[in-house]
Amino acid sequence: MTGLKALTSRGRSFLASGAAALVCAFVLGESDLLRVAVLIIAMPLLATMVVARTRYRLRSTRRVAPSRVEVGNDSVVTLRLENVTRLPTGLLLVEDTVQYALGSRPRFVLDKVEAQGVREIDYKVRSDLRGRFPVGPLSVRIADPFGLVELTRSFTIIDTLVVTPKVIPLPAVRLSGEWAGGGDSRTRSVAAAGDDDVAPREYRQGDDLRRVHWRSTARHGELMVRREEQQWQSRGALLLDTRRHAHRGSGPSSSFEVAVSAAASIGVHLSRDGLGLRLVTDQGAQHLAESSLSWSLIDTLSVVRQSTSRSLDHGIGALRQGGGEGLIVAVLGSVDAEEAMALARLRHTGVTGVAVMLDVGTWDGFPDESAETARALLTRAGWRVLNLPAGTSLAAVWPEAAYKRSAA
Repeated sequence: MTGLKALTSRGRSFLASGAAALVCAFVLGESDLLRVAVLIIAMPLLATMVVARTRYRLRSTRRVAPSRVEVGNDSVVTLRLENVTRLPTGLLLVEDTVQYALGSRPRFVLDKVEAQGVREIDYKVRSDLRGRFPVGPLSVRIADPFGLVELTRSFTIIDTLVVTPKVIPLPAVRLSGEWAGGGDSRTRSVAAAGDDDVAPREYRQGDDLRRVHWRSTARHGELMVRREEQQWQSRGALLLDTRRHAHRGSGPSSSFEVAVSAAASIGVHLSRDGLGLRLVTDQGAQHLAESSLSWSLIDTLSVVRQSTSRSLDHGIGALRQGGGEGLIVAVLGSVDAEEAMALARLRHTGVTGVAVMLDVGTWDGFPDESAETARALLTRAGWRVLNLPAGTSLAAVWPEAAYKRSAA
């Protein structure tokens, strides 16, 4: 019955034609037509028996290299099929499952795999869209030589391809103010004061869990950490505006995709210089793994999507709660005067603010009336404002973020 369900359109046509010829042979009394009808009916039935009784087993593995690739670049998928039985296979139709963004489904025909034989198949995938894309599962269709029967066998293994935003190399510029203390005190440490004498404080996002003071935690009913001396380190925050209404255009060339690429480029550039970075969006702070900051940032930005928020309040609140950051870089879409004022208040003595403002009006030809006002408010507050119109590379305007003594 499984084999009969696997009949192709050609196989069903053979059965229907044979049945019709058989009826006509009995009605007309034609013995030659009867023999033809029996032959036509027997072909798909015999093919069904042969395919359904196959007992060989296949083993499949898949390799995606590289498994993380920038938008627009190719990744190679290698399929390895191994016949682990002592019987050669018949005709195999191999089809891997990929999402539409990676291209059409790859299909291959293998004429025969000998006993204990191995076949490797390579194909390329690429995407102009960011994201995490599953590759697989693999299905193998066993067919007879006449194409009358196809029986599908599927594997369960699924691999993942991460398509990351484009990272643009940026020129080195001097950014003052990004160095801030990573500890709570210059003079006091656990080694000097002892574990029981350390004055604890409440846990803050980003604190090392190894500094949790469990006795104080039990006493206060909330996480408390030790105040201990740490070496001064570079810390900063990266704000990405993901609000749908703040961007224009669609697809890979939209202002939102340019903003994501800009955030990735800036984040990688600063983290390579040793900056301890936090990622914040209009939805609030995003978790990044400290062990591999660059890759964690890239992976997070690979799947970030536009939000329905109408304001930057959550993002600004997360920046205000962070504390201890000497550098704030904001990648912004359309910002009104009220939002610009809230951002302006984040900058104070010892904090460097850099705003990469996308000129969203250049994406659809309709000027953004609030852009000039927002730029002026941020500039007066001491922010270094970079204007990024459509078609302009971030590398071309990034030098404008450099520290200038005249602006100090």
